[in-house]
This record gives sequence, C-alpha cells and structure tokens, in this order.
Amino acid sequence: MLKGALQRTAPRSPHSKSLAGLLLLGVCLLYAVHSAGDSTMVAMDEIDVDVLVKSITMWNGTTIPPYGVGQPEISVVRITVPPGQALPMHYHPHATAGVLLSGTLVVQTAAGETAELSAGDGLIELTNQVHAGANTGDEPAIILVVYAGIEGEPVTVLAEHCSDDSCPQNVSADAEQQ
Repeated sequence: MLKGALQRTAPRSPHSKSLAGLLLLGVCLLYAVHSAGDSTMVAMDEIDVDVLVKSITMWNGTTIPPYGVGQPEISVVRITVPPGQALPMHYHPHATAGVLLSGTLVVQTAAGETAELSAGDGLIELTNQVHAGANTGDEPAIILVVYAGIEGEPVTVLAEHCSDDSCPQNVSADAEQQ
C-alpha cells in the first residue's frame, strides 16, 4: 500500500534504478569486506584514537593565523627541558603544536598569560607571540613538538634576535626581561 502511494506522489527518475543498484552494491561490498575478516577492518576496530587537542585558537584563546606561503616543511622534534630550567623568550612564525610526554611545564607570554601542562597534555603553541616555557617539576619535561613550517624559514626565533620593529606585537627583548 505504501509502495503504491510513493509511486504516485514521487514519479521514478530514469536514473533511480541505477542509483538504487549502486547503493545496494555498495552495502553488499561493505558487508562482504567486513564479514570476510579483512585484517585491516578488524585492526581498525582495535585501534584507540584520542584527539589530544584540535582547535582554531592557540592556548591563550587567540585565533591561529593563516598558513604562510611557500613549500610546507613539517618537523617533529623532541625537546627535553631539565628540572628548574627554562626555554628563553621566543616566538614561532608558523603553526606549532606539542604534547608534553613527561614532567611539568609552565608556558608564559611576555604579557604574563600562563598555561600549566602535565604529562599527556596537548597544546597549540602561540604563533607570532613571544613566550617561554619553564620546567617547574623535579623530573625532565619532555615535549614532542610538531612544527608546520615553510622550507628555508626558521620554526623558532629567539626574542633577543629581533628589534622593536621585527618582534611580533612590537614586544622587544628588553621588555621581556622585566
């Protein structure tokens, strides 16, 4: 009864049989691949994926700027900061993200904004904003960092190497020392 009502209100397209056939074929193929015990499909069921951080903003809430122009160059770097040590004030000209693998780390902007990280925390770094990080714990802070840079350009610039005009947000190395 319902089938007849649908046929009266929605006339069949000349392509409806081929579309229905394709959909049926797709469902059958998916079932066949999964029921045949495809090792890839089985493995996918056993893999656990946790997104540590995904955002359009950096850790201080500002929007990540657009990517630069040029040949992309990705670097994956492990950084170890000993207990009681700090990274110098610096900035990243391109998008950077990281995961603190072990230890404790406090990151701080020149303006005093801070974020504290514990082992396992992910972080979208500040782009074009001067900041530093310090290991406040009693074990090494190990950070796995992914730099989405541009070939031939630095991924990190020390604040002491920029002048008032070349530092992001006009923050000079002198102002950061205060």
